[in-house]
Amino acid sequence: MRELPVANSKHMTDPYPANFLTEPSDLPTPRYSRGATGPTNFYAPGARDLLPLDVAQKRWVEKRIQDVFHRWGYHRIITSTLERLETLIAGGAVDRDSVIQIPAIDGGTLGLRPELTASIARAAVARMGDIYPQRLYYNANVFLKSDLEHHGRQQEFYQAGIELLGIGGIRADVEAILLMIDCLTSLAVPNWQIILGEAGLSRALLAQFPSEFQTQIRQCLAHLDRVTLEQIPLTPQQQELALCLLDLRGNPALVLTKLAQLQLDAHSQATISHLQMVVDLLTTTTNAQIPLILDLSLIQTFDYYTGIVFEAVSITADRAHILGKGGRYDKLLALYHPQGQNFPGIGFALNIEDLQQVLQANPAMPRYTAKPDWLVVAVTSTATAAALSYAHQLRATPELVRVEMYLDDGNLAQIRQIAIDRGTARIAWVSDEEVKVEELGAE
Repeated sequence: MRELPVANSKHMTDPYPANFLTEPSDLPTPRYSRGATGPTNFYAPGARDLLPLDVAQKRWVEKRIQDVFHRWGYHRIITSTLERLETLIAGGAVDRDSVIQIPAIDGGTLGLRPELTASIARAAVARMGDIYPQRLYYNANVFLKSDLEHHGRQQEFYQAGIELLGIGGIRADVEAILLMIDCLTSLAVPNWQIILGEAGLSRALLAQFPSEFQTQIRQCLAHLDRVTLEQIPLTPQQQELALCLLDLRGNPALVLTKLAQLQLDAHSQATISHLQMVVDLLTTTTNAQIPLILDLSLIQTFDYYTGIVFEAVSITADRAHILGKGGRYDKLLALYHPQGQNFPGIGFALNIEDLQQVLQANPAMPRYTAKPDWLVVAVTSTATAAALSYAHQLRATPELVRVEMYLDDGNLAQIRQIAIDRGTARIAWVSDEEVKVEELGAE
């Protein structure tokens, strides 16, 4: 008989600890196996395993987000993890070099999706007809290729998000933002803020600079890089405007007042009016005050969004966590439509890992994996069939019951201690003659 370990009963331990948010430098030293051709490293660069507690916390977050999506009338869509590279980069949202690429059997190139919008746009226009609006949501993994400088950095991430397709206008913009806010409040995310921008307006403001400097200025604004911005050889008037754009962030009323003082064309003035109405609706349609920041430097480094853009940020003691991003893209769907017909769209993605990190202090977040309701023990070898049958009866109940069979040999005291350490609620001691149920009183 194999000797069984006896754990300390004073401290119930989780048999499945978490490796949540482990940095590559914190991972154990890679183990190697010496094969016929030399040592083999079993750790894939950029990979991260989710242990049972990680999964329990991840599913806790995802379930609450999914419930919000359902309440708003959204339906889940699942698209392929692999897409043709041309599909992923068509809208200008994804740089070719950032995609993990795989050769296709037809000679083309496939890519692991770095985001979901392109895949959903392709599926919607090609397979779902022209019945709009479409309210779709997803919960999936995405892949971001790490560069040589950051070899080993995590490359697989999890996101949950929505796409509202085929409808434009203020109401759709406000719905997407309020839906994101509903997710944050349902999760009880601490110290969150919504940062709101307007890609079309920012692009119009950038057009006032010499074309040879626009990309560099855009990069500086996107990364809030004042030092580099001040070094760009602009005229004093252009330099003043560039720094003004960098500082166009803060209280919506104050930022809108500054915008009104700029010399802008009629289209930009109409965009500002749209932005004003979005801000007004956001601040008047909920009971609680929305922590809203208007930021005209909130522009991406690619030509993906055409209108409203927004981010969800949580401010913690150590840093600001970007929990999600979204925006309006009114020219994307035409790229995938067989006849080139265009439909507006808006959506956002929430980063599950970042949400898990900021929610670690939430008392509702799972701290242990689910504990067994039953441990069924065959007291003798001849009682094995009876024990298996009893376990089957317990699992057949309509409600979820977690039933484990004790598969090893051991004395009763050892088995009882193991059950206590694992948080098991009760033990069924099954003999040839009877079943004795012992309540352990585990919570």
